[in-house]
Amino acid sequence: MNFAVVFPGQGSQSVGMLKALAAEYKVVAETFAEASDVLDIDYWSLAQNGPDTEISDTRITQPLMYAGGIAVWRALNEVGLPKPAAIAGHSLGELTALVASGALNYADGLKLVYQRAQLMSAAVPDGEGGMAALLGMSDEDVIAVCKEVSGERVVEAVNFNAPGQVAISGHKDALEKCVNLAKERGAKKAIMLPVSVPNHSSLMRDAGAKLAETIDSIEWQTPSVPLVQNAQAVAPADKAAMLESLRAHVFSPVQWTRSIECLRDQYQVSTLVESGPGKVLCGLCKRIDRSIVSLPTESPDTLLAAIEATKVNT
Repeated sequence: MNFAVVFPGQGSQSVGMLKALAAEYKVVAETFAEASDVLDIDYWSLAQNGPDTEISDTRITQPLMYAGGIAVWRALNEVGLPKPAAIAGHSLGELTALVASGALNYADGLKLVYQRAQLMSAAVPDGEGGMAALLGMSDEDVIAVCKEVSGERVVEAVNFNAPGQVAISGHKDALEKCVNLAKERGAKKAIMLPVSVPNHSSLMRDAGAKLAETIDSIEWQTPSVPLVQNAQAVAPADKAAMLESLRAHVFSPVQWTRSIECLRDQYQVSTLVESGPGKVLCGLCKRIDRSIVSLPTESPDTLLAAIEATKVNT
């Protein structure tokens, strides 16, 4: 059986993240320093000192998590990570995965992520956009509730994170109506999320169009390892298909459940290594398929344990 590496997106950041790992592996702080040099913002200081309100601002979070994912990836490779059968990244993590695959260089990726964050933040006026989480409903029921509420105001199912765990996105007033309706329809939990950006909804189309111009200006390579992308939950057939999916990434749903199922079914993945701060993706994997072993790598001990597990699964 095989292993895959997955990269987290927004929501996994925390003040003090990767401190212990950086004490053991110099490449962690060095990776953040590269980001600081390119974007002229001290991301390591922000990661260690916060405040939480600042590192939760999407304009900071996205480059921060991108740097964190690559920092852990470099540490993993420094201690002998075998080549994975495939890789994937959740939302922003797809950009990190593209770097790990060799399709994109780190510096170009930083500029792309920075622009992505700025465009997404400015996609709707302050206070008008957001996201919510609906738990305990089927994907079909969540989609139906969104369609019932949506009209002049947008609300869409956008993150299919695990069975019974779907995030919706759109205009704040429509989201609030959807949350109330979901509770009436039997949702175990329906809550607004502390997010002011309608991520992965059609409200991001203009941002996606502008971002596509930058995507087309970058010199891309063919990935050296299969990369399962969010929108289609498959690895693209070629570089052109990869870029087509990436251009639509910010306004397309994240098919995470299907992505994990693709890793399991198409690449015989039995172990998942989460490269980056936190263990959100490990938690989602347990909800999708408990038979898949999911391993965090945010500390020296967990990183070495993951390395040992991957050597068994190669």
